[in-house]
Amino acid sequence: MFNKVLIANRGEIAVRIINSVKDAGYLSVAVFSEADREAIHVQIADESVCIGPAQVNQSYLVIENILAAARKTGADAIHPGYGFLSENADFARACKAEGIVFIGPSPEAIDLMGNKRVAKTRMIDAGVPCIPGYQGEDQSDAVLLEKAKEIGYPLMVKAAAGGGGRGMRFQMSEDGLEEAIRSARSEALNAFGSDELILERAVISGRHIEIQVAADASGQVVYLHERDCSIQRRHQKVIEEAPSPFVDEKLRHLMGQAAVNATAACHYQGVGTVEFLVDKDQSFYFLEMNTRLQVEHPVTELITGVDLVDWQLQIASGDPLPLSQDEIPLEGHAMEARLYAEDPAHGFMPQTGKIHVWKESEGEGLRNDHCVQSGGEVSPYYDPMLAKIISWGPTREAARRRLQRSLNETHLLGVTTNKAFLNQILADERFISGAATTAFIDDETLEKASHAAKPNDSNLALASVLFLIDQATDGSFEDVVGWSWSNASGMEVRQRLTTEESDDLIGLSFNGLDFTASFNDAVHEITIHGIIDSEVTVTIDGIRRRAQYAVDNNTLWLDASGQTLEIVNRTYQPAMSSDEAGNGRIVANTEGLVIAVAAEKGARVAKGDLLVVIEAMKMEHRLVADGDGVVREVSAQANTQVKKGQVMVELTLDDNVNENESEEQS
Repeated sequence: MFNKVLIANRGEIAVRIINSVKDAGYLSVAVFSEADREAIHVQIADESVCIGPAQVNQSYLVIENILAAARKTGADAIHPGYGFLSENADFARACKAEGIVFIGPSPEAIDLMGNKRVAKTRMIDAGVPCIPGYQGEDQSDAVLLEKAKEIGYPLMVKAAAGGGGRGMRFQMSEDGLEEAIRSARSEALNAFGSDELILERAVISGRHIEIQVAADASGQVVYLHERDCSIQRRHQKVIEEAPSPFVDEKLRHLMGQAAVNATAACHYQGVGTVEFLVDKDQSFYFLEMNTRLQVEHPVTELITGVDLVDWQLQIASGDPLPLSQDEIPLEGHAMEARLYAEDPAHGFMPQTGKIHVWKESEGEGLRNDHCVQSGGEVSPYYDPMLAKIISWGPTREAARRRLQRSLNETHLLGVTTNKAFLNQILADERFISGAATTAFIDDETLEKASHAAKPNDSNLALASVLFLIDQATDGSFEDVVGWSWSNASGMEVRQRLTTEESDDLIGLSFNGLDFTASFNDAVHEITIHGIIDSEVTVTIDGIRRRAQYAVDNNTLWLDASGQTLEIVNRTYQPAMSSDEAGNGRIVANTEGLVIAVAAEKGARVAKGDLLVVIEAMKMEHRLVADGDGVVREVSAQANTQVKKGQVMVELTLDDNVNENESEEQS
């Protein structure tokens, strides 16, 4: 028995767990880093404790800090959420040693299933179908190279510990395999503290299907149907759904029973997920078991009516499973889209900054799990996922339409997100038909995302009007009306507006609340009908619509007509010269932590040479030389936090040297 639950996590999952903990009648304790003092999970918990600085290795990953917070508050149970310490067997052991209930499986089960090599061996012994490969103890390069020949190609090289695509390499042939093994070892060691690898035959264009399982102390195990997580980018899930459009009742039963056998084989107690790869012939193979709650668990909850966190609480307190296998329903269809602070048009670069506007959607069959609030900050210290937009419908198509509408009605301004990219996927015929596999997000899909980021002219015209209104008024509609009618009719201004993809000079004239924008050999007629907070009601070229916007100095964020744009007013700034790219000034492309500095003052470099590595939101970003030359200055310092746009290295490029010499000679 326990009475007070500490949630050893942050963000949307901490909020979601706290709500179920409180619904079950328990007291809740939040922990937070110094960067999360005003976070939503801190605000809604009964008690909260600061556990250290913003960096995760000084706060959320420090076991002693978590336990100290539990002692201070008298928490007698800890829920780890997902990520951070959720699959850390040492943390589970430490909780047990303190007499604290760990709401999750035993340390032994975490250890077993946390190592793909050992777990796969156990699954083979339990009769669970596994991908042909090598998972032996001999980890020498010679053995791995020989086993790769036996397995055949295409081939996957995988880190035995951890997941999320780290320490994973895809090989179409023997060429480059030695380097793939070397780099996979290095990445796995840095990410997980273990350089053990396994080899597996690659399943091309397969389906990523996972089975939700639950097991109680008496040994009863059930499966709560499947989730299809095939829509992935670099092995990271983007959109998930339940049930899978690919799985029929027969396959569902076979995979469910295999998942139950896998769960029983490791003497599991709690809620977990068994992941499979399924080929086009519906043959399925064990991938791994996640010994925690999954990010995508809400879609299972919506089709079964089960609160999985509540089940975790019941199992941890020694209660039997609330439902038997035959009692678990499957009603309708659910989908989830992960909203990330990232820029799909520019390599999915993580984004940071202040959130000026946050509005979540509401309606039948909709659910939003998030940690976002207007005025909050997206920091570089944590995962870039901000929210999970989830829908349910009586059919798959109904769920898809609702999810797309929910995304359209979700507004986040101040930070670039992947919202338009998610909508692009949901509108793709391959997804609509249920035919999308793990190969769905390809180069063509990414090219479409990049092209779609170019602002349409009507949105630029509207941005020009909104900039003018912001400069001339206090933003209230009454003030806008008074200002517009007090000015002479036919007044004209010119504005230069730029985005990452465009640079336009716009001529803008107005008469009252009617505006005319002229640029790119076209004219756009705009009428402003009303402004309430961040929402403007406007008619553009005969179409009346609503749009969300926010202005901060010379930057405007606009969510309109399916686009979310960051637009800069450069009217009073000097025009950018065409030679700014490749000027030898190497700046940080994101806010983050400098983890390596390869540049040395006075050293000669070639274009493409590595200069600085910045870590942000669990990703490494490599800054390279933009031309041949000599390092003039090095401002970057390892283990220091930097801002986006901050100068890291300055080069004297050979072209500049030649130009200077020519000038001196003349």
